[in-house]
Amino acid sequence: MDLTPNRLLALSQESLVALRSALFRDCGSGAAALLQEAGYAGGPAVYAAFGRWLAARGEGTPADVPSDRFASLATAFFRECGWGSLALAPIGGVAAADSPDWSESDPSQPLDFPGCYYTAGVFAHFFGELAAEPVAVMEVECRSAGAEQCRFLLGTPEALQTVYDQMGAGMSYVEAAATLAAGGALT
Repeated sequence: MDLTPNRLLALSQESLVALRSALFRDCGSGAAALLQEAGYAGGPAVYAAFGRWLAARGEGTPADVPSDRFASLATAFFRECGWGSLALAPIGGVAAADSPDWSESDPSQPLDFPGCYYTAGVFAHFFGELAAEPVAVMEVECRSAGAEQCRFLLGTPEALQTVYDQMGAGMSYVEAAATLAAGGALT
C-alpha cells in the first residue's frame, strides 16, 4: 500500500509500544483516553484508505462489499497495513474482532489489563463509519496482558456499556454478550 496518498505513515510496532508505555508512565490511567482519542482521530484516514484499497481491487466501496466477504477483505487490508490478522464474528449481542498477532500488543511489554487503546479508537471510527452509526469498542483480551489473542468487542455504545456493567458485577464478557443476544440487543 502506498502510504502517502492515503494520509498514512509507517510507525514501527516498537514506537507504538514505547509511546503507550511512556504515556502510562507519565499520565497514569489517563493515557488510555489519549490513545483512544488519537486512534479515533486517525480513523477517517484508515477508513478512506480501506475504500481506496477496495476500489483498486475492483471491490467497489466499503458499502458495496457483501457481508460474507467483508471479514476476509478487512483482515487482508489490516494485515497488508501491518496491523496483523483479524477474524470477525458475532459473539452474543455484539461482534468480536480477534487477532493472534495484533501489532499494538506486545507480550514482551506486559500489562495488567488489555492495552490496545489506539486500536480501539481506530476501530470505533472505522466500524462506525461502515455501520453509519456510533460503534463502541472494548478490548477484553490482550496479548500484552498474557492472553493468546487480542479480542475487541464492537457494538452500540449502549450494548457495550451493558457488557461493561455486567463484567463489573462479576459476569464474564461472554456471558454478558449472551444476555444481550437473549434480550434482543442489536450490535
